[in-house]
Amino acid sequence: MHLYGFLVNTGTVIMGTGIGLFAGARLPEKIKKIIFMGLGLSTIAIGAQMALNTANLFLVVGSVIVGGIVGQIIGIEEWLEQIGERLKNKVGSSSSTFVLGFVTASLLFCTGPMTIVGSLEDGFAQKADLIYIKSLLDGAAAIALTASLGIGVIFSALTVFIVQGILTGLGAIMGNFISEIVLNEISAAGGLLILGIGFNMLTDARIPVGNFIPALGVIAITSWLLI
Repeated sequence: MHLYGFLVNTGTVIMGTGIGLFAGARLPEKIKKIIFMGLGLSTIAIGAQMALNTANLFLVVGSVIVGGIVGQIIGIEEWLEQIGERLKNKVGSSSSTFVLGFVTASLLFCTGPMTIVGSLEDGFAQKADLIYIKSLLDGAAAIALTASLGIGVIFSALTVFIVQGILTGLGAIMGNFISEIVLNEISAAGGLLILGIGFNMLTDARIPVGNFIPALGVIAITSWLLI
């Protein structure tokens, strides 16, 4: 029987958060801060590597701009923050970083190429190797994020469950219609989004990364039509 990778990934995020909560309560504030900075630097490095994985930089830039406009009009970032606030009120948390933890972890775990490629592959080939690797990485990241930002990170598991579950279903429906070239361009656009997450973690820039999520759909359609 095939065990869908998104279920495993959801589980590792929850486990990682549990470990992070246990460890975070015992770590000095300076150690939490340096862990968070290290994760931010690593996120920037990963995003930069992904962003360069494109055969058409103009297409990536155009898709990110168009996608950002669409996301701004829709208000995706505000929507994510509102969900975070509702979850915070629901569980009665007083953490000042609850919403930041939820939004940061949700975007980090769901905008990368391993999420998209791995979930689609899991759907059309029932091969979850890539998602299993991602699950381990997300579990480790969840430990670090939770130690720094607190319990809000655990609710990103719900985002992982929904987003990767939908992508897995799309993979099962679309099958081999998705070419490697298209996946590479989606990966490059996702890299720019991850760069934004990294900058938000290290600076006060507050790039509304959530509003750029439609860029992944824009580049998927345009690259499929033009490349």
